[in-house]
Amino acid sequence: MTHAIRIGLGYDSHRLGNGGPLRVGGIDVPGEVHAIGHSDADVLLHAITDAILGSVCEADIGRLFPDDDPANKGRDSFDFLAEAIRRLHGKGYSIVNLDCVVLLERPKMAPHIDNMRSQIAEVLQISVDDISIKAKTGEGVGEVGGGAAIAARVVVLVGK
Repeated sequence: MTHAIRIGLGYDSHRLGNGGPLRVGGIDVPGEVHAIGHSDADVLLHAITDAILGSVCEADIGRLFPDDDPANKGRDSFDFLAEAIRRLHGKGYSIVNLDCVVLLERPKMAPHIDNMRSQIAEVLQISVDDISIKAKTGEGVGEVGGGAAIAARVVVLVGK
């Protein structure tokens, strides 16, 4: 039985290193830190990719684009997102909306959120009005609060 609507959940996190910029939501955010990863380490695009893939029960980003494959070294995360969309559309689904949270102590994300939404909407072929991105600090608690990590959580609703 195929359902008319489905939900996907995505999560990603990366350690932070000295020196910017920080790639989040497909844009470079100026600052003193960058995410450490095999690809471009864009936690938001990785979490969105996994949410979309999960909504249609496809393999996760790590199985599709393993970090031990040299082809993925420094790779643009929009490539991963484009493949997730291809698989989503291939199963007859489209995105209804995305709700995203970026967890990061600094730099501040608020000035960059509208640009992120626009970049993501273009790749997903949806309205910017269907994408919510919020940024939260760790309030000094844990790896995020201590400035050692960045994380993202995403929920996607898809429909036939």
